[in-house]
Amino acid sequence: MTDPLSPWDRAQAAVTALAVDPAGLRGLWLRARAGPLRDRVVQALSALPLPQRRLHPGVDDATLYGGVDLSATLAEGHLVRAAGILAEPAALILTMAERCPAGLAARLARVLDDPGFCLIALDEGAEPDEALPPALVDRLALFLDLDGIPAADAPPLGVDLATLAQARARLADVTFAPKAAETMTRLAAAMGIASLRAPLLTLATARALAAWRGEATVSDDTLRHAAELTVAHRGSLPDTAEPENTPPPPPPQPEQPDSADPQSRQSPDTIPDELLLDAIRAALPPDLLARLAVARATRAAKGSGGSGDARKGNHRGRPLPPRPGAPGSGKRIDLVATLRAAAPWQPLRRKTALVDKPGLHIRQSDLRLKRYVETSDRVLIFTVDASGSSALARLAEAKGAVELLLAQAYARRDHVALIAFRGQSAELLLPPTRSLVQTKRQLAGLPGGGGTPLAAGLQLALLTALQTRARGMTPTIALLTDGRGNIALDGKADRVAAESDSQRLALALRNTHVPTLVIDIATRPQNALRDLAARLDAPYLPLPRADAHRLSAVLGAALEG
Repeated sequence: MTDPLSPWDRAQAAVTALAVDPAGLRGLWLRARAGPLRDRVVQALSALPLPQRRLHPGVDDATLYGGVDLSATLAEGHLVRAAGILAEPAALILTMAERCPAGLAARLARVLDDPGFCLIALDEGAEPDEALPPALVDRLALFLDLDGIPAADAPPLGVDLATLAQARARLADVTFAPKAAETMTRLAAAMGIASLRAPLLTLATARALAAWRGEATVSDDTLRHAAELTVAHRGSLPDTAEPENTPPPPPPQPEQPDSADPQSRQSPDTIPDELLLDAIRAALPPDLLARLAVARATRAAKGSGGSGDARKGNHRGRPLPPRPGAPGSGKRIDLVATLRAAAPWQPLRRKTALVDKPGLHIRQSDLRLKRYVETSDRVLIFTVDASGSSALARLAEAKGAVELLLAQAYARRDHVALIAFRGQSAELLLPPTRSLVQTKRQLAGLPGGGGTPLAAGLQLALLTALQTRARGMTPTIALLTDGRGNIALDGKADRVAAESDSQRLALALRNTHVPTLVIDIATRPQNALRDLAARLDAPYLPLPRADAHRLSAVLGAALEG
């Protein structure tokens, strides 16, 4: 097996494969800050056989699908329509893709399901949870992360046009080994990828790379390189370490007779899954996989993958498409939308007007009102297990994480609350606040030890979440614990009753639809916490070696917009 591609070689391979078959690969998720490295990749994408069209997250339907050209209509005196960006096949370049709203993601996903278009998603996300919407992640074959690549190791990318033309000509004739599709499907299943688009896009990428490399049949190395580009960001790499109490392996089977076909014993048509997993693991840094896992988990938490709850109004916030209506009660007219609605009717209205007078003829039905959506303040309720002999170390990490979160939340006008449960009860140490000074004062000298009143911690977290929601805030609960509760709600040391109370409160919390994250900080992942997360309908994140900075990165994802 050849060595994995270097980070910049992956960029070259991604650009090349997309230039060979943009319709089959659908596009590229490029995660990088604006800078020379990203510019080199985007410049190399000019080799795509499609015109480029730039989009931004706030693009409206008229720009996408076309509509009335207001300026030309008023100037010409008759209806003039403008073609939209999606009128003909193109390479769509979506800037600030991490801020792409769900509506735009659905529209672009629908376009990508038809042949002809491809999407270059420029993700400038600075935080772990800022990522492309899942609908687009599922459809774009390629993923690149340019973070940490030195500029000295990134020469200009180039695609030879003559070789590119030859690759496109031989693309349809490239074949696969008999079991390549089965291998990629097993790999996707092992990584927990539910969508069948992943193995199909991997095969399409492998075919494009093979056509570029002049291979009539996709080689094992090409298939591995395609897997590096297409599947690592979609799932999680399984742990290679064997768990404890693993049953002994079965006794070896008796050797086959010499007359057996050696080809069948060696299975040359099947690449071992371990080789593909090892190639992906070696090609991508572990912190990248962790960051993408955080983004997936945070988006899975209802309401926690963006801003606070949306509230429609007509005064401030993010603009929404205007709607027909009459002004009054603070409602304001959208002048441009009103003119756009009235423009197609001007010739007819001038002919049928009772009085011949210059100017526009505006009717009540033309009026359009402004609409905005504003979001409520967000609060992360940090619920920490402070029990046991190792509580001091975990509590120190939690303190540092809360302080780091508050420093970031101050600029975003977000809030953080802190609950600690230990001994026989839980305590609200820090009500929702953005004050860093108050936080340090409250956290200083917090003791630890004793039992694990998990049910009491869940109960207080639920009450705090409901109180903050009643004040117009959007709560998210982050539960940090290392195991199963052993203290019931009545304060008695009864593990059975404690587990029953925890399950009952978990169901109550789930019914309130408050987004929750379960952070397992035990030295080994605990099945009990995994079950608790399932009962809460919450993401489960095992972090056995979490320090303050990593905790703040994971938990800060719940408040990022």
